[in-house]
Amino acid sequence: MGAADPALVHRTVEAVWRIEAARIVAVLARLTGDIGLAEEIAQDTLVVALEQWPRDGVPDDPGPWLLATARHRAIDQIRRRQNYAAKLRLVAGGVTESHDGGYDAVLDSRIGDDLLRLIFTVCHPALPAESRVGLTLRLLGGLTTAEIARAFLVSEPTMAARLTRAKKALAGVEFALPPAPELAPRLASVLATVYLIFNEGYAATGGPVWVRPELADEAVRLGRLLQGLLPREPEVHGLTALMELQASRLPARVDPSGRPVLLPDQDRRRWDRLLIRRGLAALAVAGDLGGGVYTVEAEIAACHARARSHSGTDWERVAALYEVLFHLRPSPVLRVNQAVAYGMAGDPARGLALVDAVAGEKSLRDYPQLPAVRGDLLARLGRADEARSAFAEAAALTRNEAERSLFAARAESD
Repeated sequence: MGAADPALVHRTVEAVWRIEAARIVAVLARLTGDIGLAEEIAQDTLVVALEQWPRDGVPDDPGPWLLATARHRAIDQIRRRQNYAAKLRLVAGGVTESHDGGYDAVLDSRIGDDLLRLIFTVCHPALPAESRVGLTLRLLGGLTTAEIARAFLVSEPTMAARLTRAKKALAGVEFALPPAPELAPRLASVLATVYLIFNEGYAATGGPVWVRPELADEAVRLGRLLQGLLPREPEVHGLTALMELQASRLPARVDPSGRPVLLPDQDRRRWDRLLIRRGLAALAVAGDLGGGVYTVEAEIAACHARARSHSGTDWERVAALYEVLFHLRPSPVLRVNQAVAYGMAGDPARGLALVDAVAGEKSLRDYPQLPAVRGDLLARLGRADEARSAFAEAAALTRNEAERSLFAARAESD
């Protein structure tokens, strides 16, 4: 190794860290039994790399270098504790330093198991959803507190305090996979957390931009990670398929100026065909394994992915799939989406009746898509004045500036 350009090395460190952060924190959490301490040691390791690599050059195997350095720092931490021997026996299963290769035997057990433990711990349902999302991005995605704060439109100190509280809340939670009876609900929390991250990337709830591809990409990466760790869980494949199929449309969802481009107006040549192929393959696996809610949602996304044009989409199948989805997980939002499908299938009156039937739902009171969909259906029925009023209502409700501009334009044109 030799000295290298500091700026280039810094970018290399950041890139390697994004890849390796999760497994490093996972191994350290198993060793120390403390997620907060594990992250501190991991961050110390990152600082060491930022100091040494510009001077000495990037190691030939940067990932293993980071992991080995983190391990040594964790061992030093354990050694300094008064109850060192007891804790070491606990985390190492009785292996001590006097055994030849003892530490390595403990530390080199399957990192996949550690990652799985970390995911289930960080996504513990006892934590508020916003804390689960933040910790997941921090510990599994390697994002900085500032990056997470920007993504969710809060100040860095606010996000830092939120993450600190979340780690304290996990202090008494065992770093282990949940017992079999708790596995399904805990997995549901994990998948919901990943999907929340994806949705914020696919359609930002606030701020000046409509999409945040970096968040969507991170969610897809986490989905693929879960596929490798839980290959027999159908909904892991279903969610990943759903995210990949939806993410394939991201390049076409905004124009060169960043303005939203709705599905009917998107240039399908810009859709990512590789993501579509991967999504359809994951969907096939999910179907073979049984599937569930995410798998049905992925089937809906697949209808769009397979269609050559917006008008050529099998809208009747989309509406039927929304009916299946509603019976699996009743939600007024699903009725709003189903209404869109009825409108596109040539029956806007049926869609409008469906929207009006759920308009009084408390959960939809501040949901901008409800008046937006209603406005589109009214426009299809030739009720222009009512359509303009509905789009004006949608523009007033949304917190996303790009979406507000879109609805305002429809209010003026329709």
